[in-house]
Amino acid sequence: MRKMLRRTLGLAGLAAGFVGLGTVAGAQSVAEALKPLDRDHVLGKADAPVTIVEYASLTCPHCAHFHVVVLPDLKKKWIDSGKVRLIYRDYPLDRLALQAAAIAECSGTARYFPVLDLLFRQQDRWVNARDPIAEIIKGLRVAGVGEAEIRACLGDEKLMNDSVLADYQSGDKAGVTGTPTLYINGEKYNGARMNADLDAFLEKLAK
Repeated sequence: MRKMLRRTLGLAGLAAGFVGLGTVAGAQSVAEALKPLDRDHVLGKADAPVTIVEYASLTCPHCAHFHVVVLPDLKKKWIDSGKVRLIYRDYPLDRLALQAAAIAECSGTARYFPVLDLLFRQQDRWVNARDPIAEIIKGLRVAGVGEAEIRACLGDEKLMNDSVLADYQSGDKAGVTGTPTLYINGEKYNGARMNADLDAFLEKLAK
């Protein structure tokens, strides 16, 4: 599977960094992998009693469902109230997801989550397009992200190594095998990723 992923991504400079899917992660390596980093993209307060680390792929339909359907209510009830913070990390499952993740990264801190939201909301459109990057460019005009900026971003291998690839490696170290994967206060969440189920689980932790 590791070789297949490397071939799919098609980026020789990055491939050496992918350490493989399906790693059995020990408790210590999971804790190390989930440690908050300065480069993380975060929603919520740093002192929230509950931290969710999400690993997602921008081409994953289940990830899109989580961000479009579940996250708005989660944000309103738990994140905006200061009880939960969400750390989002990329775990690209294919080359297109890697490119989309890099584009979001290049959009900058202030625009990151709005761009991420647009990419997930428009996922069906650009994933299935004849020219996915052209479709992404068209869709992100509303967010003020221009074509020149996107094209330059896609050629920035250092950015992919320092951000997207680093996210992928931390997920691999934590034992991520699919997306979306949620870790809540350091523990892998195995329940249904729906509001009612998450609410019931978070109620126990956020008291």
